[in-house]
Order: sequence, then C-alpha cells, then structure tokens
Amino acid sequence: MAGFDIDRVAYLARLNLTDEERALFGGQLETIVNYVDAIARLDTDGLEPTLHGHRVNNIFREDVPVTGLDPEQALANAPARIDNEFKMPRVVE
Repeated sequence: MAGFDIDRVAYLARLNLTDEERALFGGQLETIVNYVDAIARLDTDGLEPTLHGHRVNNIFREDVPVTGLDPEQALANAPARIDNEFKMPRVVE
C-alpha cells in the first residue's frame, strides 16, 4: 500500500513508538491492510450476504416450564440465611 504512514497511525492511536517498534508494527500493519484490500477486491456479485460460513439452525430446546427447587434445597449450602432467603453482605451504605 503506497503512502502508508506508521507515524500518522501511531499519532492517531496515541502511541509513542521506538524505531524498532515502528519497523516491526509498521510491517505488520501494512500486511494486515494489504490483506484487507485483497479481500475487498474479491468478486462477490451474486453471493447472498451471510453472518456465518455455514447454515445455522436453532439448536435450543423447547421452553417448557419446570418446577424449581424448594427453598430448603436452594438454601441447603448457603453460608448464611435469614428465614427462606440468602443472607448477603451489605453492598450499599
């Protein structure tokens, strides 16, 4: 990509790069941008837009109501409780 300016990108990202980092990251970023450019040039005419690379089906089970735990089962391992409720430390003063 002609005119790629790593200093401008670093400035916009508020990064202070050393000369070594400028050389390393500049090359990596240029490779990424060139790859994105190559993808943008692909002919996608006639292709249906998709969110996934393969067909996605709903794999969820039916939403069927079930009986929950009774209070004694739910509170059986509670470190502290008040009547039929969990006792929690105060979080707001």
